[in-house]
Amino acid sequence: MNEPHMLPPRRRDRLYTAITLTLGRLLLPAAFLRHPGRARELACAWALRLRFPAEDLTGLSPGTLTALTAARTEAFWRDHQLIGVTSGHRDAATQLRLFFSEVRRSGSPESARTWVLPPSESGHVHGIALDVRPVEGARWLERHGNRHHLYRIYANEWWHFEYQPHTHSALPRLPHPGAISETPASPLRQPG
Repeated sequence: MNEPHMLPPRRRDRLYTAITLTLGRLLLPAAFLRHPGRARELACAWALRLRFPAEDLTGLSPGTLTALTAARTEAFWRDHQLIGVTSGHRDAATQLRLFFSEVRRSGSPESARTWVLPPSESGHVHGIALDVRPVEGARWLERHGNRHHLYRIYANEWWHFEYQPHTHSALPRLPHPGAISETPASPLRQPG
């Protein structure tokens, strides 16, 4: 039998999802003993921490963290989907390094803005942006995230979602991150 890392990616993801969901069920009694009113949330968080051990949720705004926790818990228990975070909050220096790296790679600040924004414009710096995985989790969030005020913002980034608490329906998707400077300012699009 093949080791999990030797399986094709989609099969491997399905296997990891099944294992993580099983862990969540097994952890539920311990979570209930710890906090009966939040047992499902805790068991989900513990199982996802085992599945995505490098995930770092520090620095997210309190509203973003609450929305993400609620969305992940709902996806996990209701629809058996995992939502992992590959990148959340970034300090301004990290965002600036990413931006300059993309400028070097793409050749200009304008073309870099297709994928990375400077720190003053990035939702990551403000703790309201999330880059998520796997694709199935992002699809779930795209379909159901509005209940938690989490919206996919850019057409070219299936993984990027932002917490917009004053929005109650899907926002028109921008073609890419740099397009925000090409459109009139909207109070719903401003980070922070």
